[in-house]
Amino acid sequence: MNWSAIGAGALALAVVLGAFGAHGLKGRVDDYALGIWERAVFYHFVHALGLLVIPLFPKTGMLSRGGANRVAVLLVIGILLFSGSLYVLVLSGVRMLGAITPFGGLAFIAAWLLLAFELWRTKS
Repeated sequence: MNWSAIGAGALALAVVLGAFGAHGLKGRVDDYALGIWERAVFYHFVHALGLLVIPLFPKTGMLSRGGANRVAVLLVIGILLFSGSLYVLVLSGVRMLGAITPFGGLAFIAAWLLLAFELWRTKS
């Protein structure tokens, strides 16, 4: 899987969604919902940067390709569940979607912990 390409696409999408929030949602949703949207874009952006960088580790011998793939999958799951649920929550107003968001956060945490473990294990 070309995780850098997926990361670049995810970054482009984050910029588009950020611009949509700043220009398309202003005046249509309240400040609280706009803050939720901005938080979703921020986490989307940060973790898409991770997708862009993770494939570099196997090239340096710091991480196995399998380890990089597992971390990248968790980052994608996190973006979809965390940011995705918040985007849909703001657009639909269905607050119950917020129950999905923590699972995305757990995927983000798991991704970074797995990366730390894999980097430590590979260097040991």
